[in-house]
Amino acid sequence: MKDGFNGERLLVLPRMIVKAMETDPLMSKLHITDIGYFPKAMHHFRERKEPINQYVFIYCIDGKGWFKVSHHSYTVSGGQYFILPAGIPHAYGADKDCPWTIYWIHFKGEMAPYYAKDAVCPLDIRPNPHSRIEDRISLFEEMFMTLRRGYSQENLHYASSLFHYFLGSLCYIRQFREACETNSGCKNVVEEAVHYMEENMERHITLQDIADYIGYSVSHFSMLFKKSTGHSPLAYFNLLKIQHACLLLDTTDMQINQVCHKVGIADLFYFSRLFSRIVGMSPTDYRKLKKG
Repeated sequence: MKDGFNGERLLVLPRMIVKAMETDPLMSKLHITDIGYFPKAMHHFRERKEPINQYVFIYCIDGKGWFKVSHHSYTVSGGQYFILPAGIPHAYGADKDCPWTIYWIHFKGEMAPYYAKDAVCPLDIRPNPHSRIEDRISLFEEMFMTLRRGYSQENLHYASSLFHYFLGSLCYIRQFREACETNSGCKNVVEEAVHYMEENMERHITLQDIADYIGYSVSHFSMLFKKSTGHSPLAYFNLLKIQHACLLLDTTDMQINQVCHKVGIADLFYFSRLFSRIVGMSPTDYRKLKKG
């Protein structure tokens, strides 16, 4: 594997902290040992011929990849996740032409096998009118930021509790989606399109992708959307991306290039130019202004 990816974020918990979690009444049930985010992870590859005692969760948000376990090979695409079992050799990596963007977590605990059951092959998390992909990503960010703030017992307990919820949102995906359902059957075309945009914040999607999801022709959908919002669909999507970037700049310590990838823009120069055009100042100046 190459030394790092542009925009990556990762935490490896110290061994002494992991040892302490293994004997804690709450965290011995389920705890995180490593957590990270790799955007556009070109040349990402990992092979473990000697098995590890951790489960490996990988959620591909965009791009493609592959993995091998127990003499079986699988391909993975955006909107799929899998969990590699502990104690078994495995290998995985990014597609060479369309490298994946992934959220990943190494974890252990007595409950780990129950959450990992049936997830050794790719499982879908596709946007639909009831999906809550952005909510689940927010849970990941909350776990990451909690652990980033330090390894106090309270922080570790909270991250462990969130991780139960995070894995539960995958194991019981229908219940997770229905829990926040509020008469969504009455959403109009524009609301459905905006929901789809929000669920694909980290991806590059085309006007055709959005129109196909809605079930309209590109021209008819674009006319309806602009009539309702005053913006073309892709211009509105850019507004959502920059709005989310502002939130990340306000509430996290992510570097500018990390924020750039978190809103699905791989080119930092283009991101800065778009941000400046919409906000009226560069991302760096925006953050300085907020801190000032």
